[in-house]
Amino acid sequence: MPSSLLIAAASYLLGSIPFGYLLVQMFHGEDVRQTGSGNIGATNVSRKSPRLGVLTLVLDALKGSAAVWLAHCFSPSYTILSLAALFAVLGHMFPVWLRFRGGKGVATALGSFVVIAPKAVLVAVVIFVAVVLIFRFVSLGSIAAVACFPVLVYTMGLFGEDPAALTLMAVASLFIVAKHHENIRRLLAGTENRVGAKQA
Repeated sequence: MPSSLLIAAASYLLGSIPFGYLLVQMFHGEDVRQTGSGNIGATNVSRKSPRLGVLTLVLDALKGSAAVWLAHCFSPSYTILSLAALFAVLGHMFPVWLRFRGGKGVATALGSFVVIAPKAVLVAVVIFVAVVLIFRFVSLGSIAAVACFPVLVYTMGLFGEDPAALTLMAVASLFIVAKHHENIRRLLAGTENRVGAKQA
């Protein structure tokens, strides 16, 4: 139990590093939360600078991977690794440094889960790309991929003997989908921005 708490705390702190906020602050002297969607993630950062957006994506994914690799140093248990992934995602969503106002956790989840279940992540990425190409909504692609991920892990039988790990992954996915609540409302209202569409 103490080691689990330590891993959860360390993963949260790693996940809470607000790379998007820091990069825009350093290179543009602005608070990225005051522009666009108000998010600190790669999509909103890319509206300010595409290069910084890509860098944010990479760094947010890496901090998720780092949290899982750190947990692996303590235990190879899928439950412990999934616990680390969940708290890295929660750290990104609710960073203590920014008064718990963070991002949506997609990139951090990608970096975390690719270490644990790379095959399921690969299929989820294919789903993301297909949805974006067909419907031209990045948010819808993200929601679809994240929602499918626990199902993919289950159907592939990756953690048949460790249901706790699957539960933790499902919880992380639910948090990410819930964080897209504004996008979901805009999708339902038909006001969500499409890829390639000119923004007003």
